[in-house]
Amino acid sequence: MFFAREQIEQRERQTLAPYALMSGDSHGRKYPEPEDSIRTAFQRDRDRVLHTTAFRRLEYKTQVFVNHEGDYFRTRLTHTLEVAQIGRTIARALGANEDLVETICLAHDLGHPPFGHSGEEVLNDLMRKAGGFEHNQQSLRILTLLEKRYPQFDGLNLTYEVREGVVKHETRYDPGVDDPRGEYAPGRRASLEAQIANIADETAYTAHDLDDGLYAGLITPRQLNGKIALWDMGREALGFDGAEFNELMRHRLTSWLVGMLVTDICETTRYRIVTNQPGTPEAVQQLSNNLIGHSDTIHSMIHDLRDFLYANVYRHYRVVRMAEKASRFLRELFGAYLSQPAQLPPGAQMRQQAEEAGLERVICDYIAGMTDRYALQEYEKLFDPFSRP
Repeated sequence: MFFAREQIEQRERQTLAPYALMSGDSHGRKYPEPEDSIRTAFQRDRDRVLHTTAFRRLEYKTQVFVNHEGDYFRTRLTHTLEVAQIGRTIARALGANEDLVETICLAHDLGHPPFGHSGEEVLNDLMRKAGGFEHNQQSLRILTLLEKRYPQFDGLNLTYEVREGVVKHETRYDPGVDDPRGEYAPGRRASLEAQIANIADETAYTAHDLDDGLYAGLITPRQLNGKIALWDMGREALGFDGAEFNELMRHRLTSWLVGMLVTDICETTRYRIVTNQPGTPEAVQQLSNNLIGHSDTIHSMIHDLRDFLYANVYRHYRVVRMAEKASRFLRELFGAYLSQPAQLPPGAQMRQQAEEAGLERVICDYIAGMTDRYALQEYEKLFDPFSRP
């Protein structure tokens, strides 16, 4: 048995919901290319994202804990893979385009700099007079400009639907990308597939930040017992009395939390679909509210858990110390390159000559592309007199 691209596209039309985005109906690429004989347009986009340098670098970029603090903690790469898995599960249950959801999920964090959100805050401050820095915007910049893999064009030349999904990636901590030229229908909601990627991201980091916080000892079950409703729901579901807490129970509670949140998303969204009856992808994007979401009760519980994590994990003194060190590293790196651009590698120096946005943006792109480990190595080379340049 063999399935060519046309057959896969036909199967999508037969099996996906009418509100799903069909790969055969894509608005296409900025630069026209012949279609692949086997893969659909969205499958091809997924493969292009997976093979980027930016995707590989996610392995050594901070999620919450710096990579050298231990092999257990999530990195940007493992977070991205968890988001993609959750996104595929939701898409399959709702009849959405699974390939498109997976591609948006895999691309959504490509623009994150080293050292997590603290790195993003530092770069945004340093770039305040030169356009600022925001990791969603940087992801789009990577996909459309910075990755150099084809002689015909800059970037990956992804389909409109993937680029729109990255532009409209929004979570509690991500405001989405400015679209001043109106390329991505700014008055229109995200596609159902992009909405799925957004909530998959929130689900993944809520569950794994709780897991990592418990593993690191930043928080304890005693702080959660009787205070955080989602935690107490999990305890009751698994028969955990809150006393003896071990690694197996931590894994079980994390797994239960992800499963419960995904089930709530699917059941709530199914109700909204029945209520709104969107017959086309365009109808989804013209609604006044997102189709994807949680029930009111679970939404409130998630909000309480995230507030707890913010106060007790993200603002824990160990995490804050790491963030402050990262801030100093990146500020001094930026200042060194700005004061003497000849210290930049040849590739960045060549871009400086051709980049209309100026030296600051070239330096920002270079630093944002660094892994945690590479940033520390660069810092040593520039400031340690005994380190070889």
